[in-house]
Amino acid sequence: AALGHRMQTLAWVGIASLCLGATWAVPAKKERKKVEKPKLDLVLYENLDLDNYDVTLDSYGDIMDLNNYEELYDYGDLAPKIEVGTLAPRPKDHRALPELGSTVPTPKLQPPVTTSPIHPAPPGPGTGQGLPSCSRCLCIRTSVYCDDTDLEHIPSLPPDTTYLYARFNRISAIRAGDFMGMKKLKRIDLTSNSISWADVDAFRLLPSLQELILPENRLTALPELPRSIIRLDARLNRIPSAGLRPEAFQDLTQLQFLHLSDNKLDYIPAPLPESLRSLHLQNNNIQTMHEDTFCNSQDQSHIRRALEDIRLDGNPINLSLFPNAYFCLPRLPTGRFL
Repeated sequence: AALGHRMQTLAWVGIASLCLGATWAVPAKKERKKVEKPKLDLVLYENLDLDNYDVTLDSYGDIMDLNNYEELYDYGDLAPKIEVGTLAPRPKDHRALPELGSTVPTPKLQPPVTTSPIHPAPPGPGTGQGLPSCSRCLCIRTSVYCDDTDLEHIPSLPPDTTYLYARFNRISAIRAGDFMGMKKLKRIDLTSNSISWADVDAFRLLPSLQELILPENRLTALPELPRSIIRLDARLNRIPSAGLRPEAFQDLTQLQFLHLSDNKLDYIPAPLPESLRSLHLQNNNIQTMHEDTFCNSQDQSHIRRALEDIRLDGNPINLSLFPNAYFCLPRLPTGRFL
């Protein structure tokens, strides 16, 4: 009986050992699983916008290409557009189109529809097929584009021309009659030509002219300007102070931007209109100025609020020698004060 009781006790001890072994084995297995596949800390990704990509424990091991989740853009807005002031594309020459084979009939070119932005120029004097500007240049509505077309003079223009771009050509002079009768012309851009001379009346009789752009030419004198002018850009020319009429800008009551940098000016072309906002005279030969150049020395209460941009750097002038010349300005000129 004692032997049977002992055997029963050993059996119970064996069963208990097996149970305990199973109990300890489960955490060990879970621990290995935890090491092999750690739990994802989703807090780190709560501010990451991955659109429809769901970050889960099953997809955590996948390689994510974040380039696929950049902001989407509507490329429809990037379609080619023709804007005033940009270099317009040249029109296609239909005569240069490849001819089709003899087995296929060549399609006839249809005339442009009435809604097309390209309008042919009206017949001009001395021409039977329209004005030269629209046969050699590109006329779009009231803008004429003649950039980089080897022009040697100002072309004849349609009478309703508003904007003329004749940049990067070989124009050497502007005659008095080049713009005669152009009552709607607002902008003339003749950047990077070889203009060394302009008739004194070449621009004076243009009642609507607001912008005259003449940088990178060879001018030694400025012609008379209409009172409608707002912006004059004659940078990078050869204009001395003697090439400006006395009080050339005083009566231009709408002039806001006067840019004459990189010329040969010896002094600031005062008096300047009250409308002026930007005066660029850097890289000239200006050595001195008067107290009344910018301000009225007789009226200490006068404040010239519009003129905030004055560039005099690159000139042999010490601006600190003229402290009474700036009391009416909202900002000091840019230049050397030592």
